[in-house]
Amino acid sequence: MAVHEHAHRHTGLHLPSFRGGRAGTVPGAAGSALERTDTVRARLLGSLRILMGFVFLWAFLDKTFGLGYATGSGKGWIDGGSPTKGFLGSVAVGPMESTFHDWAGAVWADWLFMLGLLGIGVALVAGIGLRLAAAAGTVMMALMWVAEWPPAQHLSDGSASMSTNPFADYHVVYALVLIALAAASAGDALGAGRRWAALPFVRDNGWLR
Repeated sequence: MAVHEHAHRHTGLHLPSFRGGRAGTVPGAAGSALERTDTVRARLLGSLRILMGFVFLWAFLDKTFGLGYATGSGKGWIDGGSPTKGFLGSVAVGPMESTFHDWAGAVWADWLFMLGLLGIGVALVAGIGLRLAAAAGTVMMALMWVAEWPPAQHLSDGSASMSTNPFADYHVVYALVLIALAAASAGDALGAGRRWAALPFVRDNGWLR
C-alpha cells in the first residue's frame, strides 16, 4: 500500500517528497535510495501475498487429501469426508448457529467452500485477480468469524467460550491483509500481476485485477 509523505521545511534539512512514489523526481543518491525502498516494500508485500496464498492452498490440500493435520488421514474430501460438516456442525454460539448446522455437510456448501479455498489460494500465489480474491476471502472470513462469534463469553450451553478477543481475531486480520494486498497491487512483485493486468479483458474490467 503506497504511503504518501510530504516534505516539511526545517532549517538546513530538506526531505524529498514521496508523492506518487516516483523516484525520478528525486535527484542523485536520494532517488536511488527511494527506488531501493520501493523495491523492498514491493517484495515484502509480494512475499506476504504468497504466504497468505499458501494458508488457503494448504487448507484446501489438507481437507482434500486428509494429510493428517487438521484433517485426519482417510477423512479427506476424496475419501468421502465433508470439509464443512465438522466445523459448521460444531458451531455452538452466535446468531447463525442453527443456520450453520443446516449448512453443515451440504454438497453445495462443501463445493463452494473448497472452490473458494482453491481459487483464493491460487490467485494469491500467482498474484492475479487479487480484487476478486480479496472480496471472496473477506466474505469467507466474515462467515467463519460469525461461526466462532468471538464477542460471546459463553456458548449456548452456558460453558465458557474461551474467546481470546471479542473482535480482533485472526479472521479479521486475514480479511484486512487480503484487502491491503489487493489495494497495493501486490501481485506486481514476485507474481504475474503486471502481465495479468495487461490482458485486454482484464484491462477492460478493472474488477478482475
